[in-house]
Amino acid sequence: MDRRQKIAIIGPAHPLRGGLTTFNHRLAKEFIALGDDCVIYSYSLQYPSFLFPGTSQFTDEPAPANLTIYTIINSVNPLNWIKVGRRIAKDRPDIILVRFWIPFMGPALGTILRLVRKNKHTRIIGLADNIIPHEKRPGDKPFTKYFLGSCDAFITMSEKVMSDLRSIEKSKPAQLVAHPLYDNFGAAIAKDVAREKLGIDKKDKVILFFGFIRKYKGLDILLEAMADVRIKEAGIKLLVAGEFYEDEKVYQEQIDRLGIRSQLIMRTQFIPDSEVVNYFCAADVVIQPYRNATQSGVTPLAYHYEKPMVVTNVGGLPSMVPDRKCGLVAAVEPMAIASAILEFYELGEEFFIPHLRSEKQKLSWSKLVETIKSLA
Repeated sequence: MDRRQKIAIIGPAHPLRGGLTTFNHRLAKEFIALGDDCVIYSYSLQYPSFLFPGTSQFTDEPAPANLTIYTIINSVNPLNWIKVGRRIAKDRPDIILVRFWIPFMGPALGTILRLVRKNKHTRIIGLADNIIPHEKRPGDKPFTKYFLGSCDAFITMSEKVMSDLRSIEKSKPAQLVAHPLYDNFGAAIAKDVAREKLGIDKKDKVILFFGFIRKYKGLDILLEAMADVRIKEAGIKLLVAGEFYEDEKVYQEQIDRLGIRSQLIMRTQFIPDSEVVNYFCAADVVIQPYRNATQSGVTPLAYHYEKPMVVTNVGGLPSMVPDRKCGLVAAVEPMAIASAILEFYELGEEFFIPHLRSEKQKLSWSKLVETIKSLA
């Protein structure tokens, strides 16, 4: 279709913070740049406090310019779901792109979308970040099925999520699209400049673990790798940048037990969007030692800043990071991760740059928009 379309994104947006919010803002801007009308319906209450492990769900940063955001969805209030569903149905968007990342959102989203469908006009595309959650809770399966039943088609960003989707929803159209490049955190800066801003020695070998700290992301495995005598002798330092989403005490005790505190640069607070560039550009390589994974928002950030990656051989990570091209793939085991880090330094950062530049060309937002429209 060439005509201007009305697009609605349902998902987190400012003042909520985090990777989903960043993604939704960037996708909305792409629709607008391509000539469509696009609004975001976000959450007035995203999680009740007992379900949110961080310090705050909100950012202090200013709202993005030129985006229309309606902060109206209450994830736990059924009366609100009816009100929102009727409102969106009346607005008659041509396409709704709805983010699904945790079964807890299934009842709210499934109800809202069923009411929207009554307008007999809007096509609903579910963008599934996860189908089977990283941390399981009662009700996961029925909540997920209820959401899936409200959509016309689906997009996933990894083969793992596509496989999980097809284990439950076997017949509706679905397409796989690579997670687009995060190009909205600013251009790269020189490594020396980034390190000066963060107070990191210019001569150090620095590897980066970035993002919320949760069990499935395997920081504890990476800390064991840092205790490998070969890593210590090489003088490699680990920069941990991200907020604890579980008990920090367990990690601090592990650090002391391993005797690796001098090898660590701990910046364990929420990293605002304006500072992301400093962390990626200060690093030599980005480490993702995940126990399990679907796709990762860290990977497209690393591509944007042309940073090689060391990832574990789980979920969608190996397909996103071709081995010995854009990074190195290791088993989920401390010695294997330590060996991959050492191999990275033997090969050198420049070895990976041509491959990173080639691969990042495939990760476009316009490709995602095209897929959404073709499914609709």
